[in-house]
Amino acid sequence: MATTAVHVSLAEYMNTAYEPDCDYVDGVVEERSVGKRKHSRTQTLLAAWLFSREGVHGCRVLTEQRVQISRSRVRIPDVCLAVRDDNGEVLRRPPALWIEILSPQDRWGRIQSRLNDALGFGVPTVWIVDPYSREAWIATPGHGTVAVEDGILRCSNPNLEVGLAEILPED
Repeated sequence: MATTAVHVSLAEYMNTAYEPDCDYVDGVVEERSVGKRKHSRTQTLLAAWLFSREGVHGCRVLTEQRVQISRSRVRIPDVCLAVRDDNGEVLRRPPALWIEILSPQDRWGRIQSRLNDALGFGVPTVWIVDPYSREAWIATPGHGTVAVEDGILRCSNPNLEVGLAEILPED
């Protein structure tokens, strides 16, 4: 994945449709890793699992939603849970859960930057799922990033638990 060094204003970024959508970091439009089959299938399975529980957890499930985390940064999680009263086209409040699904070309440094932005913005829980290695991690403020050793992704608010076997594609 190459970073596209396109400098634009925040207003221009917000009024431009990128295909696929891109992050906006300090005036630079950055490409995101998307499009591989296992990535796509994991995103679908996770979104479907979360959607089937919307009535219980009280949040809206959104995929590839722009989240403005500061005046100069907009990030796009693969999946997130937004509080129901955040109805803007771009989220400006921390989602309850932020999910990053890794692609083969992802490097931990890039993921760490995204985690730092999400956690620094006030996101209480970030799930990082690697459908290729079938591993996952949970990042929370004050606890850092911890490997999921028992095969269960957890979030405390809303209270969620899902086994990796339920949301990772078989093939």
